[in-house]
Amino acid sequence: MTLLTHFPLCPHSRSIRLALSELGVKCEMAEERPWDWRPEFLALNPSGDLPVLELDGSAVFAGAYAISEYLDEARPGSEEGRRMVLFPGDAQSRAEVRRLVDWFHKKLDGEVTRELLREKLHPRLRPELASQTPDTDLMRAIGANLRYHMSYMNHLVDQRSWLAGDDMSFADLAAAAHLSCLDYCDEVPWDEHSAARSWYARVKSRPSFRPLLADRLAGAPPPKHYADLDF
Repeated sequence: MTLLTHFPLCPHSRSIRLALSELGVKCEMAEERPWDWRPEFLALNPSGDLPVLELDGSAVFAGAYAISEYLDEARPGSEEGRRMVLFPGDAQSRAEVRRLVDWFHKKLDGEVTRELLREKLHPRLRPELASQTPDTDLMRAIGANLRYHMSYMNHLVDQRSWLAGDDMSFADLAAAAHLSCLDYCDEVPWDEHSAARSWYARVKSRPSFRPLLADRLAGAPPPKHYADLDF
């Protein structure tokens, strides 16, 4: 049995969920609340980070970077027909995919996604933070950072068919995973970035995205447009 331990609104987890679906890999899902720091989970991944992929009890891969690289090399599901290549192209093209994955999973995450989820979502999910209200100065900074990143995505898709080049890649899945979390919180200024919006609509319309659009967290529903393929 292949098992993915994840949290529904963890962008790193979402990127791997998308990758597994695009590759046609069927797996069981186990939800983990990362702030619980359960000893059983820490024994599986001492860093406490998500996601974690377990392969039939024979191997454990922790973190989106290690999992995506394994999936790209192992190409599971390829025997069932032509599947997406996570890091397509020649060495230079693959390096560009990795650069952008690093950009979204580190820079965008650190400057926008992680802080926004902590400010807006975690107080609804964690009783010890129930009295916390969003820091207006921090939210203003997060909004400015998000517009910077959206402008960069706009620039990329103005120049290319997909974020990293001619083919959809793991860079698109990583970026879309973050935007889906931000959109769940109704914080993406779509009207200001039409090219990025059109690109996201293409990714959002793929069958692999349907489970993400169906995610719901008790006490924290998404906006009405979240699951609307036409926004």
